[in-house]
Amino acid sequence: MFKDQEPNKIENWTCVYQTGTEYDAEMVKNYFADQEIDSQILSKRDRAYNMNIGQMSMVYVYVPNDQVKNAEKALDDWKNGIIEIGTSDFDPDETDDKE
Repeated sequence: MFKDQEPNKIENWTCVYQTGTEYDAEMVKNYFADQEIDSQILSKRDRAYNMNIGQMSMVYVYVPNDQVKNAEKALDDWKNGIIEIGTSDFDPDETDDKE
């Protein structure tokens, strides 16, 4: 019935990540957004069946062809624990109630 679970070929876009859950794909997409990498999700999840395993639920993350190297490096850094997320000026010791 399902012979291949290869990502679709989409003009000017490359699949850089595939998973069995939409949650994982959303995490990658959000991470890419933080890294200023454009991305789109293509879900092949069959909603007629409540399954999130196997070929009936593959979810793919695509990036534009000109951002593939950046996306692959970002994924590699993420897998190796080298995540650079924007710095925050938040100081937990500082409060809004200044006297």
